Amino acid sequence: MEKVAFIINPFSAKKNYQPFLNELKNKVQNPLYYISESILGTYDFIDKHFDEVDFFVAIGGDGTISTVAKQLINTEKVLAIFPAGSGNGFSNETQFSKNLDELLDKLKAKKSRKIDTFTVNGRLSINVSGTGFDGKVVKEFEKTNRGFKNYIKVSLKTFFSYKPIKLKFFDENYKQYNGKYLMVNIANTRQFGNNAYIAPMASKSDGLVDMVLVKKFPLTYSPLFAFRMFTKKLKEDDYITYLPVSEIEFKVNTKNWHLDGEFNKIKSPIHVKVQPSSLNILI
Repeated sequence: MEKVAFIINPFSAKKNYQPFLNELKNKVQNPLYYISESILGTYDFIDKHFDEVDFFVAIGGDGTISTVAKQLINTEKVLAIFPAGSGNGFSNETQFSKNLDELLDKLKAKKSRKIDTFTVNGRLSINVSGTGFDGKVVKEFEKTNRGFKNYIKVSLKTFFSYKPIKLKFFDENYKQYNGKYLMVNIANTRQFGNNAYIAPMASKSDGLVDMVLVKKFPLTYSPLFAFRMFTKKLKEDDYITYLPVSEIEFKVNTKNWHLDGEFNKIKSPIHVKVQPSSLNILI
């Protein structure tokens, strides 16, 4: 497999990457791999091997995958994934499992297809990004040991204290949606991760993202919201609005964002733009 490179985030999967590496060495002769020391280190590794490698495999969560994807945008190089994150939203949406044999079979078949990505003020996102409540949750979540249970704990604690953000669109066609929201999400795929489907109708190959506007809802609505989110049944109602867009500009009174689950500071005005068929992924 001389045309495949494996990029391992050693901090994913509770820092327990050694079993994957041992299995890889047992099943692939002299695999080309890199245990990432930093984002810049990952970039340097990809640049060094770019001409000789056709398939770059990201071993980690959505943040790791996004880091690798940044170097592959608008090229014929193919992104593959071995999910090892806390949510694995993008992996779930692109049918990658924690089965190395299955991944190796896909690599041997060499089939790929192009999907959309998008940018937030020029910063790449491949899955779901957002601001407001979930931007704050990600900021607090990064202070924990991660994991689904900690995510739920942080979410509940944040929900009760969080004040809605103010959103203002520049386009006259969207000014009716100006107002206060619990969170604003930009969804290229359907889920955050952990099978929590914030945008059940989103498609990663239609040239659009779903902008999801969620108003702060009463505690009594929470069970219904959670049930619908985990059963792919969220829909527009008094608290949720979906706006399919290819490009949009707006202002929010917070700098706290998450891009594919990674905390970022992004200053308004915000410019979201879809990049159609810009990333080649293994299928």
